Amino acid sequence: MQRLIFKNKDKITLLNGVLVAAAFLSKWTAGNTRFFERALITASILGAAPIAFQAYQALRVRVVSIDVLVTIAVLGAFIIGNYEESAIVTFLFLFGAYLEQRTLNKTRSAIKELTDMAPETALKLTENGEYVEVDVDEVAVGDVLLVKTGAKVPVDGTVLSGEGSVNEASITGESIPAAKEPGSKVYAGTILDNGTIQIAADRVGEDTTFAKIIQLVEEAQDAKSAAERFIDRFARYYTPAVLVLSFLVWLISRDIELAITVLVLGCPGALVIGVPVSSVAGIGNGARHGILLKGSEVIGDFSRLDTIVFDKTGTLTVGKPSVAEVEYYGDNIEEALGYLASIERESDHPLAKAVLEKIGETTFWPVENTEVVKGEGIVATVNGHRIAVGNAALMEREQVTLDEKAKADITQFEMKGNSLVLTAVDGELTILMGVRDQIRPGIKKDLQRLKRLGVKHLIMLSGDNQGTVDVVSRELELTEAHGNMLPEEKAAFIQKLIEEGRTVAFVGDGVNDSPSLASAHIGIAMGGGTDVAIETSDVVLMNSDFSRLPHALGLAKATARNMKQNILIAVGVVLVLLTSLFFSDWMNMSIGMLVHEGSILAVILNGMRLLRYRLPRRLA
Repeated sequence: MQRLIFKNKDKITLLNGVLVAAAFLSKWTAGNTRFFERALITASILGAAPIAFQAYQALRVRVVSIDVLVTIAVLGAFIIGNYEESAIVTFLFLFGAYLEQRTLNKTRSAIKELTDMAPETALKLTENGEYVEVDVDEVAVGDVLLVKTGAKVPVDGTVLSGEGSVNEASITGESIPAAKEPGSKVYAGTILDNGTIQIAADRVGEDTTFAKIIQLVEEAQDAKSAAERFIDRFARYYTPAVLVLSFLVWLISRDIELAITVLVLGCPGALVIGVPVSSVAGIGNGARHGILLKGSEVIGDFSRLDTIVFDKTGTLTVGKPSVAEVEYYGDNIEEALGYLASIERESDHPLAKAVLEKIGETTFWPVENTEVVKGEGIVATVNGHRIAVGNAALMEREQVTLDEKAKADITQFEMKGNSLVLTAVDGELTILMGVRDQIRPGIKKDLQRLKRLGVKHLIMLSGDNQGTVDVVSRELELTEAHGNMLPEEKAAFIQKLIEEGRTVAFVGDGVNDSPSLASAHIGIAMGGGTDVAIETSDVVLMNSDFSRLPHALGLAKATARNMKQNILIAVGVVLVLLTSLFFSDWMNMSIGMLVHEGSILAVILNGMRLLRYRLPRRLA
């Protein structure tokens, strides 16, 4: 019977809620008090069954849990015939437990998703000079492996020969692929976008960077799962105290009715309902504003934040390279743009895509005699003209003269963190483009709102170079900014902040952010990011809308205050009732239960205020 009830706990919760709703609907619309009472009795018995069994299991191991408190409250309500309270208490308690378990299951699924992304096979060089596909577990340090276009790099290693462009978003989070050549380092789990490379295995198995990401997520989530809700800790001491008090009253007075009255008055439904009502209302408000708060445990730490750490790419920036600035030199610019577009449309490099998007519709020409200059750019013949597209080094190689204005423009573009795309036609500079991952529109105002909400430290961590990171940091007026950081370094930095006594949130969107999201007190994921980041996090900003973060923080603070208010109301009512019972003549069970109903209504109405919460104007 016990196994059957626990197996169908979710169905019991649903049926309980339907019965409670049907009972009140029939009373309010048809005045059917008979059905009203029967439906509530049925709902109470159904809802109390799993709670009572959980209380029994807790008592068997000498733990007086919140389940014991709820069971006593329902039993007390039955004794005095108040079926409304017993039915509502059981439903809210079961529904809160359902939400908590569902969140836990989703969080654990992040580990499986991370594992599924890990490379499974590798092309290993054998003694006879051929490459054979083997399981990645069979690769040892020093083995030579071949990685082809579109394949995952199976281990951490060093490039021996070949060239290519590797998408390292799973490790660094950066959107622009990194060029690899002999001597370059590559990481397991990254993807070779183009080219073919031969690598020597440096770190394999659990020693790879990707494997360490998985390990960090597992360790951080295990640490979080030990957290207990405040109401459980309170009930651990409160419930035995009420039981002892009730027994002492009976022992001294030999008045069983008085003892039951103490038991009933001392077990307020408001205490059990108060926190779930605030939590559900706060979570509901967040959902309507595109914010997913994963359970009431998240809200406490979130409301006390004093430090927020941000990933750069896809969080503070758009996450997609685009042309930020352009300068033109000389005449026939439209024609030169056509030549540039003709060359760039033959490349799949993200910079080329950004240039094409900027140029838009134009006239395309046949491209001939294409020459790729390693690390510098491309030289080709278009419509009879020699076109050079690349960086400043290519311009120097092509003996393109750069006047003082052009040199000043290049310096200014570089200071702003741009990757440069210069175009020369027949040895004359005609176009200078600066390509970078641009800062999200309006994000500076959002960061100022966070400061007004009490966040003292705004810190950025990125796998990008320090120069680019400093440019973004200065523009956004951040407290600190650190570049060239791998995932394990980010997680270690966050752990250091926590050890300093700070309450830390991390905001990110990539697989590489998962360890940091899990290590921080609160992990905040951009909803447009990877599924792993979303599942690992505690808070999700849907559609990657950063402007929702100030509302989320303000809502968490309001919800935490609301929870405390409801607990104070519930406990205060109990103290008043018990004091009146012992030191006045007017208090009895009927009056006590009337006050009980009032306290339940008070905490419900107080919690419902959160549904209308908006960020105060002084903070907006």
